Amino acid sequence: MAKICEICGKKPSIGRNISHAHNVTPRRWNPNLRTVRAKMNGTIKTVRVCTACLKAGKIQKVNRSKKK
Repeated sequence: MAKICEICGKKPSIGRNISHAHNVTPRRWNPNLRTVRAKMNGTIKTVRVCTACLKAGKIQKVNRSKKK
């Protein structure tokens, strides 16, 4: 499964680690994704959303309530 936010489209960024001895190795910075149940277009869906979108309130979370 791709590490992409379904709201803003944030993807992993790539770069390089550079050690003190200047050894260069590739690495990637992944977005902080969370699987959340959210109301989208009137339906409840499970979406993968970055924490920046959650904090900004771009989606409306739905609580899991137990039926009594």
